[in-house]
Amino acid sequence: MTDTPEFDAVAAIAILDEPARRALYDYVAAASGSVGRDDVAAAMQMSRSTVAFHLDKLVDAGLLTVEYVRRTGRRGPGAGRPAKMYTRSSRTIAMHLPSRAYELAGQLMAAAIEGSAATGENPTAILTREAASAGQAIGAQGRTCAAGGLTDILRNCGYEPRNVTDSEIDLINCPFHSLAQRHTAMICSMNKALLEGILVGADHAGEVRAELSPAQGRCCVQLRRDPADNDGRETREIPRSTDA
Repeated sequence: MTDTPEFDAVAAIAILDEPARRALYDYVAAASGSVGRDDVAAAMQMSRSTVAFHLDKLVDAGLLTVEYVRRTGRRGPGAGRPAKMYTRSSRTIAMHLPSRAYELAGQLMAAAIEGSAATGENPTAILTREAASAGQAIGAQGRTCAAGGLTDILRNCGYEPRNVTDSEIDLINCPFHSLAQRHTAMICSMNKALLEGILVGADHAGEVRAELSPAQGRCCVQLRRDPADNDGRETREIPRSTDA
């Protein structure tokens, strides 16, 4: 539940720890349009080379974007080189330690509200269905991308899986923690449906099941192997987390 695999939110936020860089970012973010190096240098009373260095670092981190503009409006020979202009990136950067997935929860709940308004169906039923569908998409994508299988898919979703026994996985972190504290029944049902969908998408539904099993210090859902569901088929072991 991250922005993109190659985007590092920690690095993007950490880069703002440098005071001059943070001041430049704040200036560009507050501007009504894109700004050039000379504008920023004059406003911040810093050398142009220092401003250029910090602005480009912010671009590399994904915090600013660049466009090239001929500020004179002239074109053709003699018009001069386009100026490098900076503006705040449209990317939303958020970090939670431990991991949280409130944006996903918001999207699922919005879909449930809209669906209920349109059809009159119970919004909780729609929420559960939407969560299962989202989980299947996450599981299917993870099946092709996560080298460590189910354990890596769960970790990438922020669940922090820990093996209790060979047949049980505790999920130490709940990605919906604050919401679950306030709206326990609804959010835990959504969470269970999401995990069930992940198991289906990751091709583990016939071997592992998600059960509501609230306990202090972990997610309300626990994953368990159910040998009776395998109908005599050869089964794969639940991948063991290296953190166990």
